[in-house]
Amino acid sequence: MARTPSQMIDLGTEAPNFRLPDVVSGNTIGLDAFPDAKGFMIAFICNHCPFVQLIRHEFARYGREYSDKGIAVIAINSNDIQAHPEDGPDAMRDDARRFGYTFPYCLDEAQSVARAYQAACTPDLYLFDANRKLVYRGQFDDARPGSEIPVTGNDLRAATDALLAGQAVATEQKASLGCNIKWKPGNEPDYYG
Repeated sequence: MARTPSQMIDLGTEAPNFRLPDVVSGNTIGLDAFPDAKGFMIAFICNHCPFVQLIRHEFARYGREYSDKGIAVIAINSNDIQAHPEDGPDAMRDDARRFGYTFPYCLDEAQSVARAYQAACTPDLYLFDANRKLVYRGQFDDARPGSEIPVTGNDLRAATDALLAGQAVATEQKASLGCNIKWKPGNEPDYYG
């Protein structure tokens, strides 16, 4: 199985705003929808990627716990749903229901948000502070499909806990690994390996 790493963009980068449809609620979602957020967790995920399938129960738990603490959690699927209909809106709604996603699960059909964030893989995780400055980009934890390492979300949880405590987030961060985003033909960005 191919492993694509996240781009590890510069810490301090400002979160690009966006407006995307949440396939679960039908609402249009963007960063402005959470004016009182203490931080923003933007997660590029999908349904069929084994790396996402491995963490989705624990990521759903993370979403419930940290939403209650003031973190705006937004999941985004940027895959080409024509080529990968298993990642389409019906399957997204089904995954949200089955795995207990209490956060928006948005479809980035034009792939413009993935490009703006320089997302490369699923899962690709970005944690921003209340001022929308990037404090963490990296892996959920060390678990990988086929490994015996338990899924805990320790890396993301440690970064989020530090952010909420007003402490500096450790700058030594491990890149996320996952399936590459399934770009539409001709839409693959220049930064993409």
